[in-house]
Amino acid sequence: MTGFLSDNVSGIHPEIMDALRKENSGYRKPYGNDEQSARLDVAFSELFDTEVVVLPCATGTAANSLALSLMAGPINSICVHEKSHVYIDECNAPEFFCGGARLSPLPGANGKIAETSLAKVIGVIGDVHAPQPSAISITQTTEVGTVYSIAEIEAISGFARSHDFKVHMDGARFANAVATLDCHPADLTWRAGIDALSFGATKNGCMAAEAVVLFDKTLIETAHHRQKRAGQLLSKQRFLATQLLAYLHDDLWLRNARHANHKISELAEMLGSIEGVELPVQIESNMIFAKFTAGQNAKLEKAGLAGYLFDSGEMRICCSWATTDDDIQQFVRCIKDDHT
Repeated sequence: MTGFLSDNVSGIHPEIMDALRKENSGYRKPYGNDEQSARLDVAFSELFDTEVVVLPCATGTAANSLALSLMAGPINSICVHEKSHVYIDECNAPEFFCGGARLSPLPGANGKIAETSLAKVIGVIGDVHAPQPSAISITQTTEVGTVYSIAEIEAISGFARSHDFKVHMDGARFANAVATLDCHPADLTWRAGIDALSFGATKNGCMAAEAVVLFDKTLIETAHHRQKRAGQLLSKQRFLATQLLAYLHDDLWLRNARHANHKISELAEMLGSIEGVELPVQIESNMIFAKFTAGQNAKLEKAGLAGYLFDSGEMRICCSWATTDDDIQQFVRCIKDDHT
């Protein structure tokens, strides 16, 4: 059992699986010319309360890289947090999709890009020897489980606008952030100045489906050709579209995220009374970074309950849409009597 390792270890939500079963009969036109794919732009436009164009993708890496390729080319750089997924965990895919653009890692507390670090980027503008910054990518929620507030996003977007940069949001866990802030999804995206969003779904109930949501109309011109070039125009795209439509239906995406957030809070509350456990002061999403004793770590590993253990001694623990009360009780029981 590895239920706390990540939120992508869970299965497919029954409502999404049912939708796939229903779609899995008969014949449809290929390459996005089917009825399900035709509904995506409308469905996401309704969700975000503005007209958008949607590019379905099979992976988060592809979604992030495709979105960034619309904002940067071979002479450009993209400002990212030094601990961001696009910088650490995408195996240079964004640089590849962008034709050689450089990711410029910037510092910032709590996994968030600091405005002060952005200010330093301005110095290379116009320098023929340096890649020219053209975009900023932020992660919502961040890799350390924190959430950008609306005001923080607006501040970064305001800086970007003043220097003619585009702003991308890696929203692999976007749903968890919306659930935490209890706001309209538009408030965290286009209303706050986001030009393109990688809308995550695989970590939150889908089988394999992500969506690049384009708010900035100037990014649309080459988007579909880049989607094809990136290998993300699936011949049976209807199955990506079916997942995404089921994910949006009746706010399943938000219901799943609220469940995951709630379960991590429940787990943290139970762990807080156990000797030897160190927890973060504030929980903002569906993950926590906790410290356990060596004995507790060993027991979790042996039981197959451990999360990712970092060199810092912190263990990342995630809950998902599928996390149950029994899962939490099992985790707690595993370490409750170990104080070594």
